[in-house]
Amino acid sequence: MRPANAAAVLTLAIAAVLLPAAGAAQDTRLPDIGSSAAGVLSPAQQEQYGAMMLSQLRNYGYTLDDPLLGGWLQAIGERLGASSDNPKQRFTFFLLRQRDINAFATLGGYIAVNAGLVLAADSEDEVAAVMSHEIAHVTQSHVLRAVERAQRDSIPILLAMLGAIAVAQSSGGNSSDDAMMAAVMSAQGLMAQRQIDYTRGNESEADRIGIRTLARAGYDPAAMAGFFAQLQSVVRSNLDGSREGTPDYLQTHPVTTTRISEARDRARQMAGEERPFVPSAVASDNPLLPASLRIAASAGAGGASGQFPWAHERMRVLSADTPAAAVREYDRIARAGKLDDAQRYGLALAHYLDGHAGEAAAELEPLLAAHPGDVWLALALAQAEARSGKTAAADARFDALSARMPNNRAVALTHAGMLAERNTPAAGKRAQALLRPLLGSATEDPVFQQTFARASEIAGDPVRAGEAYAEAAYLNGRPEQALVQLNILKKRDDVDYYARARIDARIAAITPTVLELRRQGIRDEDLDRR
Repeated sequence: MRPANAAAVLTLAIAAVLLPAAGAAQDTRLPDIGSSAAGVLSPAQQEQYGAMMLSQLRNYGYTLDDPLLGGWLQAIGERLGASSDNPKQRFTFFLLRQRDINAFATLGGYIAVNAGLVLAADSEDEVAAVMSHEIAHVTQSHVLRAVERAQRDSIPILLAMLGAIAVAQSSGGNSSDDAMMAAVMSAQGLMAQRQIDYTRGNESEADRIGIRTLARAGYDPAAMAGFFAQLQSVVRSNLDGSREGTPDYLQTHPVTTTRISEARDRARQMAGEERPFVPSAVASDNPLLPASLRIAASAGAGGASGQFPWAHERMRVLSADTPAAAVREYDRIARAGKLDDAQRYGLALAHYLDGHAGEAAAELEPLLAAHPGDVWLALALAQAEARSGKTAAADARFDALSARMPNNRAVALTHAGMLAERNTPAAGKRAQALLRPLLGSATEDPVFQQTFARASEIAGDPVRAGEAYAEAAYLNGRPEQALVQLNILKKRDDVDYYARARIDARIAAITPTVLELRRQGIRDEDLDRR
């Protein structure tokens, strides 16, 4: 065998064995007593890993960072997390714009949900069911144990494979290539089997714990079995049995009839439990309650927030290739039957994003009249009015929303973004005033940082703008750019003592990350081209 070919095959073999093991999100549930899993990575390291992964997903454009959708998903996740077996665990929930049906959990409590999974769901309860399952993978240490098991298993399997390759090479002749590939495939098969074994144990536990979390949080515990059955029907409709026709979620979370039956049995046992307060899109009339809560008795079926129909259609629009493609998608839906109110909202949003704000406003006005006080509709109408030249009407609508829901992230960011489009110092200062109360809670929010940066820039506050732009770059996976921007900003004559202290602190925090990336040979391509 030619050396070049041997090296190539060996490299592929190592990657094939190591990468699936490291990427697996499941492992057998072991007793906590005497476990070394917690020693693999400290909680701080797990958090750093999750944050780095999220920043890189943002860097490559995979995430869907929308204030309304992000707030809806995080509210569901926080409600589930508070009802989980480890309510002290910090979770970060985020959306990916891919329309594949998938979701996954990784280190640090970071949980991703694909747009396709939300679009495949029929209710918020079903989305919550998948999220509760992924939360269980975190709280039961499945993810962390997978890292430990991968470190322990990959080396022995790799050594066995290398030994088989060495024997094959010593035999000489044309058969050596076949023997090498057989060794590689055997190692891959062994690792795959180990992952399947992990999956069976972990999936059963994640189902059991997840259903309990679902019920505790006030959602319908039967939703998990219902959604899994729906996904199983997708596989059955895949007539040729191809892997490409199987939802990504089922490739990593195999669903069987037995598993669905067990989930249904557990759900029946959980039925009838009392339900706690649940989030609401509509402000409560009770002055003793926070504006974002209402009593579960007034909630929709299964304790859902009532936002799912709007979230579903907003997801359809924002995950489409283009706004025009979303409009065409609604045209196809309309040919099959009359659009419901949520779909009409989606169509209006698509028209707005496609540059037809006046048409969007005309579609949204009767919808808001039919659903008075709905935040999703009111924000969309205010945006459409602003873009179509109805500035006074838009301002009045935004002001009413801000008064009713002060410091609400989606309202503040949307209002500030529209003010920034006016590009005047007065509008910039108004936008700054809307966003400042959220500064303390927005340190890891790239959408907020970008919006605050633009508002500060047009308000005539270049130092604050520079700090926020650098923070946005860092959160979007460009730490080297952030460091360059901060070092340039630090040289300005108008940087006061307090701003300089903030900048120095961020430089000190970001520098180790940049140095480590450089040590690994990773440089920012945009900076290298300058």
